[in-house]
Amino acid sequence: MPLLTPPRNWFVIPAAGIGARMGAGKPKQYLVLGDKTILEHTLLRILTLPNLAGVVVPLSSDDSYWTSLTILQHPLVHTIHGGASRADSVLNGLNYLADKAHALDWVLVHDAARPCVTLSSIKKLCDELADSNVGGILSVPVSDTLKKIANKNEIQTTVDRSSLWQAQTPQMFRYQLLRDCLTKTIANNENITDESSAVELCGYKPRVIEGRTDNIKVTRPDDLLLAEFILQQQEKQL
Repeated sequence: MPLLTPPRNWFVIPAAGIGARMGAGKPKQYLVLGDKTILEHTLLRILTLPNLAGVVVPLSSDDSYWTSLTILQHPLVHTIHGGASRADSVLNGLNYLADKAHALDWVLVHDAARPCVTLSSIKKLCDELADSNVGGILSVPVSDTLKKIANKNEIQTTVDRSSLWQAQTPQMFRYQLLRDCLTKTIANNENITDESSAVELCGYKPRVIEGRTDNIKVTRPDDLLLAEFILQQQEKQL
């Protein structure tokens, strides 16, 4: 079916995880940075994107924190039940959009715990992939020296980093393509580490769009202070 209108941008923000590595007693997306939870910071960044079609937030079925957030009242935010894994949650989000999204619409999947993403980075991703039939991801070149280790944490070799990039989010793909790729790779029990890996496993070649190093993912306790500092510095630049 031909696309009669320009492709729309949908977001899926999987937020059903528990963030075990944080060891905080609650899912990390509900930890507070300043006066808002990490998830609120993330959503507020996403909701500034012009002409946004909607944001789908897959949540754990026993989530007891979401209903305390006022952002749930935003007309563009839709919540659904997540799945057992990130990939399952994203696919649930795509299935929710089945009667809303066109096959060639864009879906941008973004980590709930990546609150420092900038609007300029999202716009750059959208602009540079506008003519792609597949999509791509925000990413940054690896800057540190990488070591491959084996038993007892012994260094086996130094890895050539000249062609290595560190994946970030958002990861942006055509709606039907991403839905088909996730459906196939989940059914085949493939090792899906992010949305791009599912697309790659199906034979496509997503592009990398260079992002910013301050688009960090909050994973461990030390990341909280860093994310709070980054948010404060970004606010000063606005």
